[in-house]
Amino acid sequence: METSGIRGSSIRSAKRTVGDTPAVRLEKALWYFKEVEEHTPVTGNSTMAAHLEFIESSAFTRGLPPEGIDILLNCAISAKLADLANVRLIKCLIPATFVPESAVVSAVSLFSTDKSSKNMQVLFIRWLIAVFDLIDSKEHLHCLYGLLFFFLQEEKLCPYICHLLYLLTRRENVKPFRVRRLLDLQSKMGAQPHLQALLSLYKVFCPELVSLSLSSKLKTFFKNSDVTWKSAISTVQSRNRRRNLVHQPLIISERQPKSKKRKWNSNMQQPICSSTSDNKSKLPDFIHQSTVYPVEKLQTLPQLLENIHHLEFPSQMGSVLKSPLLLHYLNCIKDDHVLFRLHFWVAHVLQEEFPWCRKGDDDPQELEFTEFLNTVCNAQQFLQEGFSNIEDFACWKLLRWDGICCRTQIFTLLSWIPCSTFSEMKSLFCEPLMQLFFTSSVYFKCSVIESLKNLLNNWLLQHSVQEEMNIVLMSQMNTSQSGSFDAVAELIEFVGRISTIALCIENYNSLLLYFILSFYESVCNMFVKHDFPLVIMPPAGVFYPALLSMESVSVNQLCYIMHRYRINLIAAKTSDTHGKFKINRKTVEQFNRYLVAMVGYLWTANGFSADSNPQGILIDQEILEQTGVLDYKNSFTLVRHPAFMGYAIKFLQRRWPQNETINLSLIKGKKRDWYVEFLYSQELNGLKLFIEASINRSNRF
Repeated sequence: METSGIRGSSIRSAKRTVGDTPAVRLEKALWYFKEVEEHTPVTGNSTMAAHLEFIESSAFTRGLPPEGIDILLNCAISAKLADLANVRLIKCLIPATFVPESAVVSAVSLFSTDKSSKNMQVLFIRWLIAVFDLIDSKEHLHCLYGLLFFFLQEEKLCPYICHLLYLLTRRENVKPFRVRRLLDLQSKMGAQPHLQALLSLYKVFCPELVSLSLSSKLKTFFKNSDVTWKSAISTVQSRNRRRNLVHQPLIISERQPKSKKRKWNSNMQQPICSSTSDNKSKLPDFIHQSTVYPVEKLQTLPQLLENIHHLEFPSQMGSVLKSPLLLHYLNCIKDDHVLFRLHFWVAHVLQEEFPWCRKGDDDPQELEFTEFLNTVCNAQQFLQEGFSNIEDFACWKLLRWDGICCRTQIFTLLSWIPCSTFSEMKSLFCEPLMQLFFTSSVYFKCSVIESLKNLLNNWLLQHSVQEEMNIVLMSQMNTSQSGSFDAVAELIEFVGRISTIALCIENYNSLLLYFILSFYESVCNMFVKHDFPLVIMPPAGVFYPALLSMESVSVNQLCYIMHRYRINLIAAKTSDTHGKFKINRKTVEQFNRYLVAMVGYLWTANGFSADSNPQGILIDQEILEQTGVLDYKNSFTLVRHPAFMGYAIKFLQRRWPQNETINLSLIKGKKRDWYVEFLYSQELNGLKLFIEASINRSNRF
C-alpha cells in the first residue's frame, strides 16, 4: 500500500509539472541547480536532464533573468557537477536583460580557486567577454584587475585574459611591473596579437612606460570565436525588445533580489556606468570631491562643460555613437586612449561580429547590421572624420559585396576613407570597385561617383581645417601635403578614367554625366576654395560629351566648371603660394585647348576646324560638306546647339508671336544680344559666368 501511495504521489507531481507555466517550470529548474548537491551524477539523471533541456530552450528563446544567470554561473564555476553539465550551463547563459555584477564578481572569485578545469575557465572568460557590455556595473570587477592579470601566465587563458583586461584597463591600472610582465611574456611567446593589443593600450595611457615600437599594420587584435554566442544574445534581446517584455524577477529564495532597470548596449543606448549614485553614497565626503562624473547624469551641454575633466567614459563604447554629448566630448578631449578604444571597438564589430550578414530584407542580422552601419555613419558625420581601420572593412566588404546589401551605408563608409591610407590601399579599393562599377546599372554608377565626390570633399575639408589651425610644423606639413597631393591626384585620375569608360558604356547617359560633372565641380574649386595647391583638368572623354550634350544642364555645368578653372589658374599663377607647387604647363595648355574649343562651338562657329585637342572633334571640310548639313558651322552655337535650340524657339515665339514659321537665322546682330540676355534669365548661371569672363561679346556668330 505504501508503495502504491508513493507511486500515486509521484504521478500527481508529474502531472502538476506538466501543467505548469513556463515561468514556473523555469523557477523550478533554477531552484534545482541552486540546491543541487556536489558530485551529483549527470549520466542517467533524468531529472537534471529535463531541467537542463528546459533551461536551454528558455535561454535561446526568451533569455534568462539576472538572478537565473547568477544561480547557473555559480553552479557551473563551483564545479559541483561534471564538466559535461557545466559546459551546457555556461553555453546557455543568454541574458534577457542584463548580467548582475555581483554574479560576475562571485564567479571570478570561484574562478581563481582553480576548482573548475582549464577548459571551463576558458569558456567562462569567453562568456564574460561576450556579455561584457551587458554587465550592469563594473566598479567591483575593476577591483579584480590585478587578480585577472595574474592569469596571463596560463597559456590557454592568456589570449582571453588579454581581451578582458583590454576592456577593463584604465589609466590607474597601467603600472611598470605590469608592463615588464607583458614584455617578458612577449619575449617568451613572440609578438602575439593579444599581447600587442594590451601593450598598445598601455602605451596610449603611459607612453613613457612602453618604449617598444609596436606594429601599426596589425588591425585585428582579438579573434572573435563566439559568433554563435553573440548571435544568440542579439536575437534574444531583439526579440524581447519587439515584444516589449518587462522583466519580472523570479522568487527563488526568501531574499528577493532588488529590481533594477538597466539599459542594454545592443541599441547603443547610454549605459549605467560603474560610478553609480549608490556607490558614491557609501564614500566619505573627502572622496566625493575627486570622484568622476557618471555619464548617465549627463543631459545638457552645460553639464558636459562643467564636468568635462571629471567625466567617466563608459566601458560600453557603442553607447558613445548615439550620444551627441559624448561625441562632443570626443571632439574636446586631448586623451587619445578613448578614441583608440572606440576605433578598435568599431573595427572589431565590423570585422568580426557581422561576417555572416546575408542578403535578405527580412533577415534580422541584416537589419541589425544596417542599423549599426547607420549609427557609425551618423557618428562619423557628426565628428567630421572617419574612424581608423574603417577602410579595412570597406575593402573587405567590396571584395564580397553584391552591390545591393546596405548600399547607402557602404557608400557612406567609402566617403570617409582617410587620405593618408588611400595610396597604400588603392589596389584593394579601386579594383573591386571598378568591377562592380562597370557591371552594374547606371544608377549604381551614379552612386559610386557621388560617394567618390564626398570622399574628395572630406579630404579637402580636412586639409582646410589643418591649414587654418596650423597644428603641425611647416616641415611636417610639407611632408604630409606631398602624400595628400598624391592621394588626391590618384583619386581624380581614377574617377576620370572610369567616367570616360562609363559614358561610352551607358551611351552618354545625361544622368550619369550630371554626377560626373558634379564631381569636377569639386575638383575645379580645390585651390581657391580649399587652398589645396593642385589643378587637374577633366579628361577629354568627359569634356566633349558635356560640350556636345543634348541637355542644357550639362552644358551649363561645364561652363561653370571652366569658369572656376580659370579663376583657380589665375589665382594660383598670381598669388604667393610659398613654393607649394608650380602650375603644370600641360594643365594650362589643356585648359586653353578646352577654352578655344568651347568658344569655337558656342560662339564663333569655328568648332570643327579650330579644335587642336588630339581627342577633340576635328573634321575636314570636305567630309562636313558630304554630310549634306546646311550651315554646319553653326550647328553647335548657342542658337542651334541641341541643348539650347528649345530656348531659341521659345525666344522667337515670345518676341515675335505673330510669325507662324520659326527661323533661327533671325537671331543675329542685336537680336543675338537679346537672346543671350534671355538665356541668362533662364537660370543658366554657369553659361552667364563663362560668357562674361571668357568671350568678347563684340564677336558675331
